[in-house]
Amino acid sequence: MKNKSYIGTAFIILVFGIYSIPKIVDRIKNNDVVKSDRLNKVAEGEPVKSDLFTVHQAPQFSLTDQDNKTITNQSYAGKVYVVEFFFSTCPSICPIMNRNMKTIQESFGANTNFGIASISINPENDTPQVLKKHSEDIGAKGANWHFLTGDRTKIFDLANKGYNLYAGENSKVNGGFEHSGLFALIDKKGNIRCRKDQFGNPIVYYDGLKEEGVKQIKQDITKLLAE
Repeated sequence: MKNKSYIGTAFIILVFGIYSIPKIVDRIKNNDVVKSDRLNKVAEGEPVKSDLFTVHQAPQFSLTDQDNKTITNQSYAGKVYVVEFFFSTCPSICPIMNRNMKTIQESFGANTNFGIASISINPENDTPQVLKKHSEDIGAKGANWHFLTGDRTKIFDLANKGYNLYAGENSKVNGGFEHSGLFALIDKKGNIRCRKDQFGNPIVYYDGLKEEGVKQIKQDITKLLAE
C-alpha cells in the first residue's frame, strides 16, 4: 500500500512539474517572476484606499459665509475639507489656528476638490461683514475657504454635539469664549477621518496649534484627495 501511495504522489508531482515549469521558465525570461496579480492591478492604476480611520459622518449644517452666501454640507460635496471653530476677536489661540490654516490653504487652495470651513462661535459680533474684513486681514484667499456665522445655539450644538469639539462662553477668560484648538478633517463622502497614533488608536482630530499637527493633517489631506 505504501509503495502505491509513493507512486501516486510521484505521479502528481510529475504532472505538476510538466504543467508549471514551462510557465516559470517564461516568467524568468520575461523578468516577471516576482509579479503577482495583486501587484499588477496596483501597477495598472487600481485605486488603493488610504489607511485613515473613519470616525463617523460629519454633522449637517447651514450657515452664512463672509460673502453673505448660504453654505451647507452640500457646498463641500465631493471635496476634502477642514473644519475649525474660532472667533475674530480671539486674543489667544485663534490667531495661531488661522495662521496654520492659512499654510494649509496655501498648500491645497489651488485644488478645486479642497475647502475650509472656519466657523465663528461668536456670531453676534462676527457678522458676514466682520468675517469678510477678518479674512482680508489675515490674508485668507480661495473661493473654497468660507468663514461662517449663523444662529448661536445651532453653532454651539454643531461644535459640542456634532463634532464634539468644545466651545463655550466664559466671562472669566480673556475674550469671553473658550474653544478647542483642534482641526477636523472631512473626506469627499462627508466622513470625519483621521490617522492612528503609535498605539493604533484613532486621534480623531488634529492639533491646529502645533507644527506637527499641521504637518500630519497636510499629509492626510493628500491621501484623501487621492482617493
